[in-house]
Amino acid sequence: MITTRAAVLYQSGNTAPFASTRPLVIEELALDAPGPGEVLVAVASAGLCHSDLSVIDGNRPRVMPMVLGHEASGVVRATGPGVQEFAPGDHVIFAFVPSCRHCAPCTSGRAALCENGAQANTAGTLLSGKRRFQSSAGAAFNHHLGVSAFSQYTVAAQESLVKIDPAVPLNIAALFGCAVMTGVGAVLNTAKVETGASVAVFGVGGVGLSTVMGARAVGAHPIIAVATQERKLELAQRAGATHTVRVGSDDPVVAIRTITSGGAAYVFESVGDEQVLAQAYAATRRGGTTITMGLPNPAKQLSISAVSLVAEERTLKGSYMGSCVPQRDIPRFLALYQSGALPVELLFTRNIALDEINEGFDTLARGQAVRQIVTFL
Repeated sequence: MITTRAAVLYQSGNTAPFASTRPLVIEELALDAPGPGEVLVAVASAGLCHSDLSVIDGNRPRVMPMVLGHEASGVVRATGPGVQEFAPGDHVIFAFVPSCRHCAPCTSGRAALCENGAQANTAGTLLSGKRRFQSSAGAAFNHHLGVSAFSQYTVAAQESLVKIDPAVPLNIAALFGCAVMTGVGAVLNTAKVETGASVAVFGVGGVGLSTVMGARAVGAHPIIAVATQERKLELAQRAGATHTVRVGSDDPVVAIRTITSGGAAYVFESVGDEQVLAQAYAATRRGGTTITMGLPNPAKQLSISAVSLVAEERTLKGSYMGSCVPQRDIPRFLALYQSGALPVELLFTRNIALDEINEGFDTLARGQAVRQIVTFL
């Protein structure tokens, strides 16, 4: 057992400014040694993502108390019994769905939908069903998506980890654990966008910018970025967008249908808002595909024209974790980055300390950052 400083969320439904309400409490916790099939990792870098914010503000209900954080990289420090894929010193990226590799989705190549991984994530445990964080009095703390990256050290199932080339900077590597895997994966795996196909992306935060990068990497054209902030649209252009639409100045549906002469073949929504998703669907051409990657509040409902699915041969698809098999896809996305095809550095906004994490979520909630990185190593 070791001690670790970690950011603990005791209850959801918190309101901003988080710098005042302080929903995340920095505490020293005890961390058990890794059990069978588990790995002790020194967290190097952990990104602040809207999925974390959604747990803080209550839009994504989770069991409490919880050590938050799910997008991260680190260095293996120790392994539990039966671990053969990892050794101390290995550089790793976390995947926020541990894939058991033997349930029906896993064996059919759909690791993002792992049934046992989803059950563990919902329960706040590791894949084994165990919790490894505890207070000095012995009270257990829940794991966030099998990762709990806002901690100096964490224990994860070996199925939650992907070994990577140590030449990749760990602060950049962390971004592949959620933003890049989700956005690029949605293009390559979920939509399978063809060279020359038209693409539009609603929302260009970390996931949306990664979607733009993925679309450029496969040779899509045009690539239209839609956002409310000019600064993020400028980033989207640097990531590969050929056109930008600023919400508030232009009607995005009209603009996209004008640019593409009838609608884009593939329209991606990364905002997590049912009204934005309805706009994305309206901006999709006949025979086209709308892909949603955002996570709205579970109570929200989407209303679309039912007949359009048949009469226009439309497709509406969800994409979770970029429909990725992390052990397969993270290495190939890293290779695209190393070749210069994915300018992932554009996602990086700034480094912050663990003690600044509440202020960091205020910055994220105001839309003033793409990815802030809590840096430990």
